[in-house]
Amino acid sequence: MTDNVAAFGARLAADRRSAELSQQELAERSGLSIRAISNLERGRTRWPHQDSVRRLADALKLAGQARREFFTAAGRRLAYQAAAALAVPESRAGQPGSGQAVPRQLPAPVRQFAGRQAEIAALTGLLDAGNSAPAVVISVIAGTAGVGKTALAVHWAHQVADQFPDGQLYVNLRGFDPSGRPIPAAEAIRGLLHALGVRAEHIPASLDAGAALYRSLLAGKRTLVVLDNARDTEQVRPLLAAGPGCLVVITSRNQLAGLVAAENAHLLVLDLLTEGEAHELLALRLGTARVAAEPQAAAELIRRCARLPLALAIAAARASAYPGLRLGALARELRDARPTLDALDTGDLVISVRSVFSWSLNGLAAPTARMFALLGLHPGPDITVPAAASLADVLPSQARRALCELAQAHLITEHIPARYSLHDLLRTFAAEQALEQEPATGRHAAIHRVLDYYLHTAYTAALLLNPSREPVTLAPPRSDVTPEGLTDIQQALAWFEAEHRVLISAVTTAAQTGFDAHAWQLAWAMDNFLDWQGHWQEWAATQRAALAAATRLGDSAGQATARRLLGHTYARVGDYDQARVHLIDCLGLYRQLGDRIGEGRVNQTLGWVAERQNRYADALGHAEQALALYEATGDRARQAAALNNVGWCHALAGGYQLALKFSRRSLALHCQLGHRKGEASSWDSLGYAEHKLGNLARALDCHHRALAIFLELGDRYQEAEILTHVGEVHHTAGDLSDALNAWQQALGILEDLRHPDASQVRARIQQAGSPRLLFIAD
Repeated sequence: MTDNVAAFGARLAADRRSAELSQQELAERSGLSIRAISNLERGRTRWPHQDSVRRLADALKLAGQARREFFTAAGRRLAYQAAAALAVPESRAGQPGSGQAVPRQLPAPVRQFAGRQAEIAALTGLLDAGNSAPAVVISVIAGTAGVGKTALAVHWAHQVADQFPDGQLYVNLRGFDPSGRPIPAAEAIRGLLHALGVRAEHIPASLDAGAALYRSLLAGKRTLVVLDNARDTEQVRPLLAAGPGCLVVITSRNQLAGLVAAENAHLLVLDLLTEGEAHELLALRLGTARVAAEPQAAAELIRRCARLPLALAIAAARASAYPGLRLGALARELRDARPTLDALDTGDLVISVRSVFSWSLNGLAAPTARMFALLGLHPGPDITVPAAASLADVLPSQARRALCELAQAHLITEHIPARYSLHDLLRTFAAEQALEQEPATGRHAAIHRVLDYYLHTAYTAALLLNPSREPVTLAPPRSDVTPEGLTDIQQALAWFEAEHRVLISAVTTAAQTGFDAHAWQLAWAMDNFLDWQGHWQEWAATQRAALAAATRLGDSAGQATARRLLGHTYARVGDYDQARVHLIDCLGLYRQLGDRIGEGRVNQTLGWVAERQNRYADALGHAEQALALYEATGDRARQAAALNNVGWCHALAGGYQLALKFSRRSLALHCQLGHRKGEASSWDSLGYAEHKLGNLARALDCHHRALAIFLELGDRYQEAEILTHVGEVHHTAGDLSDALNAWQQALGILEDLRHPDASQVRARIQQAGSPRLLFIAD
């Protein structure tokens, strides 16, 4: 036992006793096994995985200097990740030296907030209840669109923020977005975990695992959580903190009766402003003297806006833009305008919200007003300056100016830096404006431009992530479109992460508006990102949409690509029968097309499926067919992948020297081509062969090289695969504690991803049985 190992074991035991926890209690809190903790304390685990160290530190509630000392005791030479990944960087911490992120996510409060004193008092009363409550306190603020639910929640949250020293979390769930696509709870959980300092590679992909980690991080904390614009109970239930000390405020058009009944949530129904509150709002925004000078006109404005805060705010913005314009003239405009905006869901408010919105447009320059109308055609939920420039066929500087002017007119919101969104009523109004102001050809061209922007940028990002992707021929972008100039893997991953929801919506928009080529090609471009990040439900949904779009087009090549990728999605989640159905159909399509490279790719995937069904002879046959097809076509990238697959199949058959020969050729070719994923797969195959030949140190080195690359690429599933192989090597060496530690890390990832392989790794942990054989698919 080294001094370093003994020091960490002693430190862990001391911190556990100080926290008054048994090994079993610490295991339950951290998610590690009792045996793993016992081995760590006894110094039998030579190199604890960084994720284990982080989980233990979180379970022990270590922060600041104590947390840093704990990680130092564990040693900086961790096998799987750089030392910088051990803890949240200081620059992200809420306090100097805290070691953990303290989120301050509340949006800026409304500057001229009026009224709602009774509601504020009711919310404040929850703080006293929360101090003595045995569980989290939940408040639901319900009311119609535009009634000021968000303004109230954010205004009050800022008032009491200092009473929540562990931070304030905020997420807009977009429950009533006109696109009809609320933010899934799993995606919301990812954002909340990121705000709490969880590094991207450690964020679970599954909803249940993410929610469990989220609750664990908030346990014992005093944190305020604002869940804005919720659709229904099911969307918010996984986002609820679990312990006392936290307070959750939810806004929704629905009253969320399920939370009131099951979670004892406090319901606060927000009505329209009173006459006095509406008058106060106008006075705050326009000045007391101006309102007092025309009391009858001010009263009519309030009446025409039906005391709806959103309508009053826009009316006030219109008046502020024209200080010399009398309020009576504004009231007459509204009096003569057409009736209520149809999007209001109550149907009984006698207001002219549509006309109030139009005031803001009337005061804007024509290019800015046109930009607003075109935003109604955008897939949503938000947009950047480059995308807006393509949408409107203007320079980025002009798009930025227009978006800033729209934000100043309260028609859009810069909800995070450089990303702009619309309130759902305003999005509906913008779509109406597009129908009225833009001819059909103009609307079609705008959608074409913005889909071109997303498709060609996504195509570049896809090839950066995986340079060996099969060729897909895109129509050139329109001359008035400028895609993003992404240049490396990190930029590609960041762009996909930021535009993830927009791209999903873009596939639907493309399919609904006659741009079927964009629909299936966008799905193609997102393929690796959705797979590697574990977004498998969205992955399958986009590929189903892609197949339907390619079929409508009569595009056999597009159908073959979409069907192959759809088959891959089924194989990834263990539905091998469905996978084979799609892949066999796909193979026939490629043969009809005379596409030998496509045939090779299908054979690769069929080989992967065969291996996972323990049909190893079939797997080798498919691998050799793929290699022969690639050699005949001269496709070096495909040859590199196929060489590795053949080598792997020889290893399955016990031909380890042949396996080394083929996989070394594969590695050399992948390195020449700069194909990182292929390099990682080759290193893994070499590690397996070295392991079987008894060269355990070489095997570990190969697996660690593979793991480093998959971490770089953000491929969590493959990370779990390699961790499983590392465990196998340690098990062969008799290092049972190290094997169990590696397998525990793999199990955690697979459980996060809800992958069926988790049951096999779990059984391996329990039985320390034989290694599972794996096929490396391109």
